[in-house]
Amino acid sequence: MSTDRPAAPAIRTARAADLEGASAVLAEAFAEDPVMRDFLPAHGDRRARLALLFAALMRSGPLAAGTVDVAVDADGRILGAAVWEAPGGVPAHRLLLRAPLFLRALGIRGVLRAAGHLAAMHRARPGLPHWYLAEVGVGSAARGLGVGSALLAHGLARVDASSAPAYLESSTERNRALYRRAAFLELGLIPGLASSRPAAMWRPAGVAGA
Repeated sequence: MSTDRPAAPAIRTARAADLEGASAVLAEAFAEDPVMRDFLPAHGDRRARLALLFAALMRSGPLAAGTVDVAVDADGRILGAAVWEAPGGVPAHRLLLRAPLFLRALGIRGVLRAAGHLAAMHRARPGLPHWYLAEVGVGSAARGLGVGSALLAHGLARVDASSAPAYLESSTERNRALYRRAAFLELGLIPGLASSRPAAMWRPAGVAGA
């Protein structure tokens, strides 16, 4: 019986042609996420709506900025994706340009709920310039193979090269444990959200060499 493990995935910057695959992987990864459930409509294909949502988020700036990373196997299939925002974030006008996509994904009520979530999460973010890990997810076929950790390490290498801190929100204790191992500190639960209470996490600048 063979005991060979699958080859480690290659991590690279996403291209425009990767948008559909990266969106699909993130939609699969977040299908049961409590934060997403709060503002997705109960009817319709939730995974298809999530894919539209993630595509809109990536098109609003991170994809063109080169801060979307994908993990691919030897055949080029996308196994996971991570979406980062550089210090300064995504300008509001770029989000507005994608408003039709957000409406298709969430509907009017969903957009309003999402806006409330985003406002609460934005209030919790530190005022210092920082990298923001907006999303990281791995498809079910590749879970448990270290793909998420590889994506995180790749992104943090870019963060550390810029000598900047990093910030994220995490909805599950399992994920928070992963981030703590990567030198993130838990700041506490984010207030102001109706049912989901993600934790804010902060990684100070310079910890890679500490």
